[in-house]
Amino acid sequence: MKINERISQMLKIIKTSKTRYLSAAAGAAVVLAGTAALAPSASADVPAAKHGVQTIELVGKQTSAGEVDLGEPGVSVGDQRVVHEDLYRDGKKVGDHSTVCTFTRVSPAALQCVGTFALPEGQFAAQSLLHLPAPASVDVGITGGSGDYRTARGFIRTVPAGETERHFTVYLQR
Repeated sequence: MKINERISQMLKIIKTSKTRYLSAAAGAAVVLAGTAALAPSASADVPAAKHGVQTIELVGKQTSAGEVDLGEPGVSVGDQRVVHEDLYRDGKKVGDHSTVCTFTRVSPAALQCVGTFALPEGQFAAQSLLHLPAPASVDVGITGGSGDYRTARGFIRTVPAGETERHFTVYLQR
């Protein structure tokens, strides 16, 4: 086999491996973005009944996603996964969510994810350090907001619900 053919095959393998790896990372990272109504039992261990905590159930349905390959070819520190989702509450579109996850370590994988939720009452931001493989649910800290959410604190429990959908339970203190 000629060297050019061998290099071409290696590049195809690297590209396929990167796409699979980033897709898996995206699935885990998108945990920050989408929304769907969760069954009450899914969040029964969360102290939502505390005074002053508002619970918002959302479903996120991905509308676009992409990878940004920075630095070395293939998965490397600094590469990013960008996702946008429409947010639904009780089957009605109520807003949108975008998140960017940046690889901070490749093996084992770790990503710094930052996302923003935009709802009619305002926006709130959340961030998390995500380790792969990701657990079944991830709690993401709310870091601030605007509008009615300008004093927002709390966290968002995210649960994947397929390749392009996420369920979010927002535990919000204002």
